[in-house]
Amino acid sequence: MKILLLEDDKILSEIIEEYLVNSSYEVTICYSGYEAEELAYEKSFDLFLFDVNVPDINGFTLLVSIRKRGVNTPAIFITSLNTSKDMQDGFASGADDYIKKPFEIQELLLRINNIKRIYNIDSTKKVMLRENIKFDMLTNTVTNADNIYSLTKKEAQILQYLYTHSYKNISTEELISNVWEYDNMPSEATIRTYIKNLRKYIGEDNIVTVKSIGYRFNKI
Repeated sequence: MKILLLEDDKILSEIIEEYLVNSSYEVTICYSGYEAEELAYEKSFDLFLFDVNVPDINGFTLLVSIRKRGVNTPAIFITSLNTSKDMQDGFASGADDYIKKPFEIQELLLRINNIKRIYNIDSTKKVMLRENIKFDMLTNTVTNADNIYSLTKKEAQILQYLYTHSYKNISTEELISNVWEYDNMPSEATIRTYIKNLRKYIGEDNIVTVKSIGYRFNKI
């Protein structure tokens, strides 16, 4: 599971990073709103952990901006802002959860585990897409019965993103924002080609085309 951590307190960020890495998570740290915004568009993450009072752009404004660009990656605020109005603003900006500082580090892990459950995010690298079809995220291969298919990097990234957001309608814009570099956007025809290839490996029924929106992964 890839986590983008925005926290300008370097000591706290290192504590959180160490704890999460020891819990088998991959953590990218940034210290300002602008840096977090750039990373959110350039790379694919499974979860955002955002402080609010950070340099350049505060966390609330940052998440609103990211959501407007179609990036729906789950987000948890970790902040010393602790009034009910602050919480209201946090959830209104698009957050999935809100942790008040100071907090026990184990509480953060519990919140992350809850996000994983809600969004079907699995930190393991091997998942069953359906009976007899396995996706290995480490080797970028799909095993379908006795056949093993090697996926390109982009095919694997698309499949992983759709799978971790199972049953949710994913717009083409969201898919592009979370899989491609910001300065290297593909055409919709390119996306359709990747989806067509993936359907050859895992069957037609798992990835459904949602008219005028994009795609949805259905676990069968």
